Amino acid sequence: MIAEDRLAQILQRSEYLEARMAEGGGDFAALSREYSDLRPVVAAITAWQEARQRLDEAQAMISDPEMKALAEEEVSRLSRDLPALEHEVQLALLPRDAADSRPAMIEIRPGTGGDEAALFAGDLLRMYQRYAEARGWRFQIVDLSETELGGIKEVVGNIQGDNVFARLKFESGVHRVQRVPETESGGRIHTSAATVAVLPEAEDVDIQIDPGDIRIDTMRASGAGGQHVNTTDSAVRITHVPTGIVVTSSEKSQHQNRAIAMQVLRNRLFDLERQKAADARAADRKAQVGSGDRSERIRTYNFPQGRVTDHRINLTLYRLDQVMQGDLDEIVDALTADHQAALMAEMAG
Repeated sequence: MIAEDRLAQILQRSEYLEARMAEGGGDFAALSREYSDLRPVVAAITAWQEARQRLDEAQAMISDPEMKALAEEEVSRLSRDLPALEHEVQLALLPRDAADSRPAMIEIRPGTGGDEAALFAGDLLRMYQRYAEARGWRFQIVDLSETELGGIKEVVGNIQGDNVFARLKFESGVHRVQRVPETESGGRIHTSAATVAVLPEAEDVDIQIDPGDIRIDTMRASGAGGQHVNTTDSAVRITHVPTGIVVTSSEKSQHQNRAIAMQVLRNRLFDLERQKAADARAADRKAQVGSGDRSERIRTYNFPQGRVTDHRINLTLYRLDQVMQGDLDEIVDALTADHQAALMAEMAG
């Protein structure tokens, strides 16, 4: 059941924010942000309330012989529509992850499987780049280390756009691939893996880094196979001493590298804080699809059978080619819906 008094409070808050913005009072940016967040909630509430009102009116008209047939048709239609509209309100009322609307950083590293794992890490990078392009996001490589065969030892990317973290946060974990490597002459299927970590972008207010806690080293940037990208010591490595986190950036400008590396460090420290908070909130992490536990196998890409399986929700799709081309929406939507269902069950309990 939806608490009517809570809906009334939300509608009143929206009207108050609108009035405050119109008169130019308070922090306009903060008011605008809150108003914008409430708009989809208000739209869902209004649509549901209007449908209920029309249903009451239609039921009242059934007693009128001239309107009976029309009213019965309207009652039937609205009775069908109302459960979906109520569900939309329930979804809109779910607690939101404050980081959902933020840009994100993605890190991909090969796991077990040697060269084949490194090649698969490269495939995953291209999959996410294509997904970002399809959604109109901007994908920038922050740090990339490649193998001799064109695979990836490690890649860090920054993704800017609308609701990036909301769409990608369930990608964190171990991705497993089953396929016949090009170097395999006997046609045997090999299993290898890569780990993906998706972190929301931290803002300065989220994480304050004590300058005394970091060590900054400059080094010569090198490309695949050890060839030097340039002749200056431009790459930057920052070590956060309290946590042992090490980040590197190897763009051409040392000044730019320092800024990028600091942002990456902030993101990782912010993610660490979020993980701690999530652990404290939920002892039973299995109830959370989006636990972000990077040690668990979350998905298998089986090339011989052309299928991809997400193990958290037992979803199997036989269109691996499209998925590898960046068509991830069906998987992301299913994971999001499952997470919302778990939240609803939690709230109801």
